[in-house]
Amino acid sequence: MRVFSPKVQSIIDSGNIKFFYLIDLYFTSAYHFTSYSSDIVYSGNTYTSDGGLFEIDTPKLSSIIDREAYKVVVADLSDQMLAEIKANIVGKDILVRLGFVDPVTDQPLLNANDILNVYKGYVDTPEVVNSWDAKLASIEGTSPMADLDMINSFLTSRDSMHQRNANDSSFDEIYDSSELDLKWGKV
Repeated sequence: MRVFSPKVQSIIDSGNIKFFYLIDLYFTSAYHFTSYSSDIVYSGNTYTSDGGLFEIDTPKLSSIIDREAYKVVVADLSDQMLAEIKANIVGKDILVRLGFVDPVTDQPLLNANDILNVYKGYVDTPEVVNSWDAKLASIEGTSPMADLDMINSFLTSRDSMHQRNANDSSFDEIYDSSELDLKWGKV
C-alpha cells in the first residue's frame, strides 16, 4: 500500500486535485521536463516547462510482475532528440515523478515527501515521428522486469563450452549421437 504525506493525503481527500509531472531523461545529456506551467527547481535540477513535453502515459498500478511499457512524447523541433536516438539511447534511464499543487497557495509542493515516484525504467523503443502537424520524439520505456521476457539460448556441446572457456571440461562427455537409458521410479 502506498503511503502519502499528510499534505498530499489532505489534497486527495479534498478532491481538489491539481498535479504536475517531473520527468528525467538521462541520455547522452540529462533532460528535465515538467508539465507545470512554469519552471520548477527540484532536487538540484531545473525542470523546464517549455521543453516540448507533449504527452505522458498515465500511471498504471499492476498487481503482477509484467513488462508494462511507459511512454513519454517530446516535441523535437530542434532535432535534439533525433540526435540522441541516433546515438543509441536504448537502455538509458527514465524517471517520472508526480507532484501536487497546494489548493490554498496554488504553488507546487516540492518537499521530497510530497513527490511520488510514478515510473522508473529504461528506454526500450525510441522513435521520431515526423508528420505534417508535428515532429515528435516518442520514447517508450520498460521496467527492469523486461528481462523476464528475454530468451537466451545456451548450446550444450563440447565445442560451445570450449569457446566460452578452453579449460572447462564439463561438457566433454556430451556427444551428438549419444544415447542414455534412464529408469524411472524404483529400481
